[in-house]
Amino acid sequence: MSCCAAIIVAAGSSRRAGFDKLLAPLHGVRVLERSIRAFANCREVSEIVVVCPEERFHAIDSADLEAGIPITRVDGGAERHESVQNGLAALLYTPELVAVHDGARPLITVEQISRCIQTARECGAAASARPVTDTLKRADSERFTLPEQVNREGLWCMETPQVFQYSLLLDAYVEVSERDIRVTDEVTALQLIGHPTRLVHNHEPNPKITWPEDISHAEMLLELTHRRNDS
Repeated sequence: MSCCAAIIVAAGSSRRAGFDKLLAPLHGVRVLERSIRAFANCREVSEIVVVCPEERFHAIDSADLEAGIPITRVDGGAERHESVQNGLAALLYTPELVAVHDGARPLITVEQISRCIQTARECGAAASARPVTDTLKRADSERFTLPEQVNREGLWCMETPQVFQYSLLLDAYVEVSERDIRVTDEVTALQLIGHPTRLVHNHEPNPKITWPEDISHAEMLLELTHRRNDS
């Protein structure tokens, strides 16, 4: 069994949503709490660091998490990569692997987390993703379509968790800091040191809560999942 620490990034201001999306209830369970529970229930995960404001963390009833592993909190930074670095610095132990997850993706499954961890053990770096199936168009600043044809072959929508060997992720973030580059995910950071990431096809919905309507969409997906499991 691998020793994998999880860093759940939940430090954003929820500006686009207009309310604290991470504390919004989904079938009676807050968004951030759902994300934490998934990792707490994954047998390969040895500890969890939640990167978020103190008041957001305390709004979650930690007793309900029923976690048999340490769960700690640390403040975020001005940028995402700074939040992840804060999470790395707050780890209680030096793990074999580190999983980084967006707290605003509450529908992640324990099974997909395990698949990503196993793939990272084999390849050094793995990320949950889904292939692009929609037709893609590029538009100008006025949102009029351009004649360019965008080939979707080989294109994937990146998700989280993204799981890496601990030493690789540290090396990647040293490069990010030294080059003062803003990265939006850890796969991009690994690319800076020339290390590819193996994508793990996620067949289950794993949307990121960004806009208010995303809450109702996530609730609908949960309802469909519950009906399928009950049938």
